[in-house]
Amino acid sequence: MIGIDLGSRNVKVIRFEAGKIIEQRVYDTIEFYRHYGKNINNRLQLDWELLQLPREDIVATGYGKITIELEGAVQIPEIQAHSIGAVYQSGIDDFTLLDIGGQDTKVIKIRKSRPVDFMTNDRCAASSGRYMENMAAVLGISLQELATYSEEPVELSSTCAIFGETEIIARIVEGCSLERLAAGVNYALYKRFSTMLNKLHSDIIIMSGGGSLNQALKDIIVRETGRQVMELAEPLFNGALGCCAYSEDMMRETGKEVPGTPD
Repeated sequence: MIGIDLGSRNVKVIRFEAGKIIEQRVYDTIEFYRHYGKNINNRLQLDWELLQLPREDIVATGYGKITIELEGAVQIPEIQAHSIGAVYQSGIDDFTLLDIGGQDTKVIKIRKSRPVDFMTNDRCAASSGRYMENMAAVLGISLQELATYSEEPVELSSTCAIFGETEIIARIVEGCSLERLAAGVNYALYKRFSTMLNKLHSDIIIMSGGGSLNQALKDIIVRETGRQVMELAEPLFNGALGCCAYSEDMMRETGKEVPGTPD
């Protein structure tokens, strides 16, 4: 079976069989559409032959499912896909999922393995991976180095990913250290989604998406909330994996044989 997460920055694809990932792919979203999309009757459709994927038991989610037509694919909402993926990977029934994507952040409250409430910040890139990328570039460091700073953060008041650059430059002129500025970036990111975390409270917070790779951000969340923060084995592929788990569940409900299942 195939799970596809059509994200705003990257497309994630998983081939899944017998409870195991047998192949995973990541594509830049724009390049994916350019290379694997074809225009048919003024609609962008996926060229499955060029992509070289089997066209059976396909489930798709993500921002791009309204942009490109995936013939033969079942489409499910992002909140559903990410919730299923996080439950599947963690084995936990009650938690809050914090998904920091390329251009938005989703906070989902999950109870008894099902999403009961959610909030998103999709109108501004200041609480997303784009913000981290922009600020790291201004500081002249990698995302990996940015993720190591969480102590003594400089207060950054701008909530805009673009104007934040001007503020960073002004702080550099004032003589603020790189370490404190990088910590300030991470803390500013936390402040952008902290209200959502508080409203959708759980004792356990599970992180997914590219933001979950930021160790400093995890440290800040633990320090500020006192809650347990966990990460997933496949944080970048959580949505695509949720699609596969959904497909497995649907097969079992309809009595269809799940591929790779022992007799």
